[in-house]
Amino acid sequence: MKICAIICEYNPFHNGHEYLLREAKTRTGADAVLCIMSGNFVQRGEAAILEKHIRAKHAVECGADIVIELPTVFATSNAELFARGAVSILSKIPSITHLCFGAETADKEAFERTARAFTTEPESVSEEIKAQMKTGVSYATAVTEARKKHLPTTLFTMPNNILGLEYTKALLSIGSKIEILPIQRIGANYLDACVHTEYSSATAIRTAAFDGRIYDVEKQTPKQVFDDLLLSSKIDLSLAEKLAILNVSPEVLATTLDCTEGLENAFKNAATSTRTLEESLVSTRYTASRIRRIALQNLLNIRKDFVFECLSNPLYIHPLAYKGEHTDLLSALSKASIPFLASGKEKRNLTRTAKACLSQDEYAEQVYSVLAGREFENKTVII
Repeated sequence: MKICAIICEYNPFHNGHEYLLREAKTRTGADAVLCIMSGNFVQRGEAAILEKHIRAKHAVECGADIVIELPTVFATSNAELFARGAVSILSKIPSITHLCFGAETADKEAFERTARAFTTEPESVSEEIKAQMKTGVSYATAVTEARKKHLPTTLFTMPNNILGLEYTKALLSIGSKIEILPIQRIGANYLDACVHTEYSSATAIRTAAFDGRIYDVEKQTPKQVFDDLLLSSKIDLSLAEKLAILNVSPEVLATTLDCTEGLENAFKNAATSTRTLEESLVSTRYTASRIRRIALQNLLNIRKDFVFECLSNPLYIHPLAYKGEHTDLLSALSKASIPFLASGKEKRNLTRTAKACLSQDEYAEQVYSVLAGREFENKTVII
């Protein structure tokens, strides 16, 4: 069997995602498309607009054959670890031949060439990064400025390109035979908050939904997605995150991924302020997404050492939704070198690290439900 994989969030699923699913299957000639999707919390350091099983169901109804969960420890991490975590799971499934992703630059050779260049970067680049950091800019900005002279700039400055490059680097680092397939992104830019005729970004759709303009984006998503968005509301993490910060010592807070350079003390001070964490802490050096991810991972009690422990140990394939008639696909996944959690029996046989990682996913479900003020049916959706 030939499977094409897509790493995604579907926050929410929209017309551009449906286009990518269709193109991925057509261009690769795959028998099935497998999506590995963030759960209830996403890489921006926020709660997803819709619960994970609902978003997974949307994807399967609109072209995916199965959606599995990207563990929370990776879904809430920076771009590099988000990519490495997803690729580490996909690489354990022998039937996966391609990894498809939307990109601002649909040039496979450019991604592969640039990813290889990262592994042989001259020492002068590292020195330039350090020099840039001393000027007070963020790490991401420093890296971009330092690499401009050596690499195609658009591959590490545009949002989808950045993730695509991280996927390529992750595949290269483990010597995977999975081929990348970047597909030209159509319609709005990833961060474009404007509503367009047919292809608006997930950012624009979320913004419209939260601002009471949901009918402005009625045509930007499949009908079933829009119907569920009508019932959605923004989950505010700010108070819970502040309380979680006050509940740990600076030393524990410092063990959170990307909480470096004394940021733990700044977080402790900001937690007692009437301003939001972003208002207090975002600067030219610290981006809003970094601040949100640190606060979220602390709320979920995810520590840096555990993220890397999960990355270096076998985990699991956790299905969220799939097409019931695809027994051949389920059979292919059962042949992976990590457990396919089709029933409670497989969960009982997980290794210590995998059990702890799955427990983290379950805790994230509980936190999401509490903050959303409602219970969700957390079981695999079969369509």
